[in-house]
Amino acid sequence: MIPREIVPGVFAVGAIDWDRRIFDELISLPDGTTYNSYLVRGSDKTALIDTVDPAKTQDLTGNLDSLGVGSIDYIVASHAEQDHSGSIPAMLERFGEAKVVTNQKCRDFLVDLLHIPEDRVIVIGDGDTLPLGGKTLEFIIAPWVHWPETMLSYLREDRVLFPCDLFGSHYATSSLYVPDEGVIYESAKRYYAEIMMPFRASIKGHLEKLASREIDIIAPSHGPVYDRPAFIMDAYRDWTGDAVKNVVVLPFVSMHGSTQAMVDHLIGALMQRGIPVQPFNLTKADTGDLAKALVDAATVVIGSPTLIFGPHPQVVYAAYLANLLRPKTRYATVIGSYGWGGKTVDTLKDMLGRLKVEFLEPVYVRGYPKEVDFAALDRLADDIQKKHEEAGIIRP
Repeated sequence: MIPREIVPGVFAVGAIDWDRRIFDELISLPDGTTYNSYLVRGSDKTALIDTVDPAKTQDLTGNLDSLGVGSIDYIVASHAEQDHSGSIPAMLERFGEAKVVTNQKCRDFLVDLLHIPEDRVIVIGDGDTLPLGGKTLEFIIAPWVHWPETMLSYLREDRVLFPCDLFGSHYATSSLYVPDEGVIYESAKRYYAEIMMPFRASIKGHLEKLASREIDIIAPSHGPVYDRPAFIMDAYRDWTGDAVKNVVVLPFVSMHGSTQAMVDHLIGALMQRGIPVQPFNLTKADTGDLAKALVDAATVVIGSPTLIFGPHPQVVYAAYLANLLRPKTRYATVIGSYGWGGKTVDTLKDMLGRLKVEFLEPVYVRGYPKEVDFAALDRLADDIQKKHEEAGIIRP
């Protein structure tokens, strides 16, 4: 990446990671990512907002060199996670007079994670400002986006919001600004699903706080810059709101075809009733796509055979993931097949305990499904249709 000017005196100086394919040893990155860092030059002082992953420190220093940056007064640490903070030690060594500006919780994390010297840190609070000379940074403490210490920075004079991970997307692009809203919408939704969704209530409150500010540009820490901020803010209001869509998400595994036959029949029954279905064969599906589908689906149906005495391990993982991410799903149930016994339904029901869902009558059968079992799946489709109608998700 080369440094690009966003508004006069404000430059994107971060790094593109085209080849990274996994994050936190958990989240797949089909489109790579970026680590965005921003230089803000006032008439008196210069601030660097966040740094980059340690693997890309040379990209950051190269960009600063190309701008002729000889000194930095402040390094704003929005979030202590190393993809944003990891190059702070190198920046402090390079710029001996620089001070890290952050909140108390983030200071404590930086000391623990990176051994930042405490005397190099300036602690600020919610609403505090940092004057740079003609440019003023205002700090907004925004806990649980997605760590407890996250904060946002707002450049008052230029109406630029630097929200760190909020509104981000794991998407490597050479474009400074959003190149295609449709593509970035899907990438940002996936990012929200995998990282932000468990903190939906907190984020909803932070969006309300931001509504009082005039924002012309949103410059997140991952992905391209939004020069039409209403696009992503409207998307976040939708995702964090309570409304769900007339969709059934159906993650499943089938070992010998019995559960597959039930899944296929239920998909057809739901389609006949005008209910879209998103099936995910967990032996092949990308869990990021599953997480994205969970963001606003009204109903989740889990399909699993019984393996020994419980659900298939890949189904266990999917159920654990859903329980961890806490989507706003309204209804859930289980379908599948067993051989001699077990507690698959009870186990999965218990695993979804954090979800505030109504659990519909499961259809769990012995062996390959018979006509009576397919009829039970039709009744389940009727129940789902009725629930969606009663909730106003679809019209009766």
